Amino acid sequence: MFETDERRLAHWERRAEWPLTGLAVLFVVAYAWQVLDDRATPGLHTVLEVVLWLVWLVFAVDYVARFTLAGDKRKFFVSHLFDLLAVILPMVRQLRVLRLITVLKLLNHRFAGKFRQRVGVYAAGVTVLVGLCASLAVLDAERHHPDATITTFGDATWWTLTTISTVGYGDRYPVTWEGRLVAALLMIGGIALLGVITGTIASWLVERLSGVEDTVAEAEQVTLAELRLVREELAQLRAELRATDRG
Repeated sequence: MFETDERRLAHWERRAEWPLTGLAVLFVVAYAWQVLDDRATPGLHTVLEVVLWLVWLVFAVDYVARFTLAGDKRKFFVSHLFDLLAVILPMVRQLRVLRLITVLKLLNHRFAGKFRQRVGVYAAGVTVLVGLCASLAVLDAERHHPDATITTFGDATWWTLTTISTVGYGDRYPVTWEGRLVAALLMIGGIALLGVITGTIASWLVERLSGVEDTVAEAEQVTLAELRLVREELAQLRAELRATDRG
């Protein structure tokens, strides 16, 4: 029975993958518009807010559907914690961008078999996506606070770059609890991202060096075999020369 449930779950995930990715992209466009256009009319603001909540509703329905279809629900719950966080945490306005976890999952799925060969593309895509989300979220949380040091998108982008790279100049920093929560998540994500990239590059180098060692070993074997052949031919020539001298 579990196998049947797992097939149904896999079928659902395959069919929902691209629509959810499209909704995630639609979400980031609507959210970016809402954050960057601070002077939007009330009507436009309402439309964007409705779009954001509809996307959240679809993501919530998708999680509930997959949880229902899963045969081993405990295993599903443990292995899909990020999906649950993407549904629950966006109830806090500044964390709505976590719905873009779907896009990150899709990137990981598409590059899973060729990750090391395309690590540059993957890393660049994830870094840009995470950086954009963090910049929008921290700007949304900070700009209206009287003591805020992050009041423009440029400030938010600079803060994101220094934070995700673990440099942290300290000239820009969040003062609200929402902004600090975004900062904590970004720091954890930055360290994890750098660790993944470093580990992947190291693995690729080890694999390449191993390949070089194998090639050298094969070349040595070929050379030894050729030397044995040369020795055998020399031995035959000596034998023939001795036979000729005796004759």
